[in-house]
Amino acid sequence: MRVLMLNYEYPPIGGGAAPVTRALAEQLARGGHAVDVVTMGYGRLPFREEVCDGRLRVFRVPALRRSPVRAVTVEMASYLASALPWAGYLTTHQRYDLIHAHFLMPTGVLGAALKRLSGLPLVVTVHGSDVPGYNPDRFKRGHRLLFPAWKRLVRSADAIISPSAYLRDLLQRSLPAPVTVVPYGFSPAAPAGVARRRRILFASRLFPRKGAQFLLEALAGLELAEWEVVIAGDGPMLDPLKAQAQRLGLTVQFPGFVKGQALQELYASSAIFVFPSLHDNFPVVLLEALSHGCAVIANDCTGMPEVVGEAGLLVRPHDVDGLRAAIARLMADAALRDELGARARRRIAELSWARILDQHLELYGRVLSPGAAISAGTPSAAPRR
Repeated sequence: MRVLMLNYEYPPIGGGAAPVTRALAEQLARGGHAVDVVTMGYGRLPFREEVCDGRLRVFRVPALRRSPVRAVTVEMASYLASALPWAGYLTTHQRYDLIHAHFLMPTGVLGAALKRLSGLPLVVTVHGSDVPGYNPDRFKRGHRLLFPAWKRLVRSADAIISPSAYLRDLLQRSLPAPVTVVPYGFSPAAPAGVARRRRILFASRLFPRKGAQFLLEALAGLELAEWEVVIAGDGPMLDPLKAQAQRLGLTVQFPGFVKGQALQELYASSAIFVFPSLHDNFPVVLLEALSHGCAVIANDCTGMPEVVGEAGLLVRPHDVDGLRAAIARLMADAALRDELGARARRRIAELSWARILDQHLELYGRVLSPGAAISAGTPSAAPRR
C-alpha cells in the first residue's frame, strides 16, 4: 500500500499532532508500506528527506512560517498554495492507494482538492483545533465564517478518525457524521537514566487554555522549599506567567521550548507532572509524562480522562483549591507517586503502536474495499519513484 500523508506541521515543527503524524508514517513504512508526506517548510530544513530505507519520503514545501511552535492563518494559506501543485504532481507520478490528511482545516482543504483531481479516497484525522467549539479562544470566529466549507470537507472525506470519544462527540454536535475513534499510538522513549527529583513539571505550548496560570495559583501557599517548579514551553503566555510567578513570590524555572533528549530527561527526572488544560483532545504531553512514570495531575474534562484513565489524579477545571490539594497530596505521599507511576506505564502499554497501527490499517482496508483489511505485516509493491 502507498499513502500520501498531509499535515502542515511535521517534526521538528508543530504541536502534538506533528509527532503523531511522524510516528504513524514511520510505523507504516516499517511495516513495508510506502508513505510520502507533504508538509510545511521552515528555516533551513531540507526540502526532501528519506527514512526507513526510502519507504518514507518527507517533502517540505515553501511557506511563510516564522515560528516552530505556532502557525497563523496566512502561514497556513501559504502552505496550501505551495503544497497543492507539488502534491498534485506526486499524485500523477505515484500510484497511491489513498490520501490521509491530518486536520480538517487547513490540510483537509488540500486533501479534498487532491481527491477531486486524482479520484483517490480521502481519510482525515481531526486533532482538535479543526473542530468547532474545541478552541474558542483562537478559532471561534474563523469556524463561524468557514462553517459551510467545513461541512463540505467533512462530507467529502471517505473516513474520519478522532483520537478521542470527546472530540468525536464534539464534531457530531456540529454535523452528524460517522467518525471512528482511534487513539494516538505511543512508543515510549528509552529510559533516560536520570534520578527522580522533587520537581513539579508543566510542559506545553503556553496558551491560556493550557492552564499554566492555574498551576501557579495553586502553588501559592504550598511549602515548596524542597521542591523545584519548571514550566517548559513557549508561546504568548510566557511573559504573563513570569510576571504572575514573581507577583505570587514563587521561584519557577522557565527554560523555554525544550525538545529531544533534554525534554525526555526533564520528564524522567520529575516526580509530578501537572497539566490543568481546559481544552485538549489527546495531549501528547500527557502520554510522554505517563511513559516516564510521572505522577500525573490533569483536569477532568474534554479528552484528558480518556488519556489518563486510572493512572493519575483528576481535578475539576478552574478549581484552584482542588488542584492545590492534589499537588499537596502527591508532594506528601511518595508511595502514591510510585503507584501512579506504575499505573502510568501500564496505561502506555495499552497504547502501543502495534495495536494502534492495526486499527489504522483496518480502517484503510474498509475505505479501499468494504469488508477487507490490510495487515501491518503486508508489504506494498516496490515504490515506483
